[in-house]
Amino acid sequence: MTIPANAPTGPNSASAGAVHQNKVYQILDVARRQVLEDGIGLTQAQLEEVLRLPDEALPAALELAHQVRLRHCGEDVEVEGIISIKTGGCPEDCHFCSQSGLFDSPVRGVWLDIPELVKAAKETAATGATEFCIVAAVRGPDIKLMNQIKFAIDRINEEVDINIACSLGMLTQRQVDQLKDWGVHRYNHNLETARSYFPEVVTTHTYEERLETCAMVKDAGMELCCGALIGMGESLEQRAELAAQLAALEPHEVPLNFLNPRPGTPLENQGIMDGKDALRAIAAFRLAMPRTVLRYAGGRELTLGDLGTRDGLLGGINAVIVGNYLTTLGRPATADLNLLVDLNMPIKELQKTL
Repeated sequence: MTIPANAPTGPNSASAGAVHQNKVYQILDVARRQVLEDGIGLTQAQLEEVLRLPDEALPAALELAHQVRLRHCGEDVEVEGIISIKTGGCPEDCHFCSQSGLFDSPVRGVWLDIPELVKAAKETAATGATEFCIVAAVRGPDIKLMNQIKFAIDRINEEVDINIACSLGMLTQRQVDQLKDWGVHRYNHNLETARSYFPEVVTTHTYEERLETCAMVKDAGMELCCGALIGMGESLEQRAELAAQLAALEPHEVPLNFLNPRPGTPLENQGIMDGKDALRAIAAFRLAMPRTVLRYAGGRELTLGDLGTRDGLLGGINAVIVGNYLTTLGRPATADLNLLVDLNMPIKELQKTL
């Protein structure tokens, strides 16, 4: 029999292995007391420990994250659909995004008309979703786009019983106030990555500019949806930094995206994130934010597959985007809805979100 070079040997090997395992699981014992029992999220340093857990500790980490979710968020799962009113032609240089007009990507500028938006909202509501998010690939909305958003919101509200969210880039205070007055339930503006890594993936605006919009949205009384995109080449330390920075922002919801490298973008050759690393990140983000809606978003199909998607739902995730994303294909809505049924996870009812 061949013994790995790093394996303990000799009469004390069993005790040495036990000491190592106790050290590995110590962070989970801390999290059980601090997060599950007391409802206090892990610190950045503690999150680094979770992200470094070996594969054999991953099931225990996911189970703990699931228990945290059940205790502090309940068993309901929130379902959302998204649609892009304006696709492509964005002036920003987010290195992961095929909608940038600065890159030679296959995505071209397209506008949806209002009847198409209403149709998409109806289809989303038919899946049982409680949230419909209107997205535009812009630095921030101009007067024309704001007028279209107002008209779209009015039409959707006339015909569909669903909450409306928006993701329109960076806002002015006046635009924040307008969206609030028009009945926008939630606003999405992602941090994407850690402050220390942000200049590596975006150069046309700053991290602080993103934070300013997030602060205005919260101050106006709208729910803030502020997400992460992981697997862009950031370090584990920066992944923990991002989770801690999001926790400090206290958003209502955090969508977790996993990089799906897009042709023509600066990150087109970035490798796909390892599925187990993605699951470690899911557990870590839940242990950082015990009461936050943690939503499956883009890239999970490629990074996790069907089995990993199930593991994440049993490891801290309590919301999903169903159907396709902005420029990439997702799982069929029925696949996610059937999985929720199989796991006995009830879909949150609309009236409970109002």
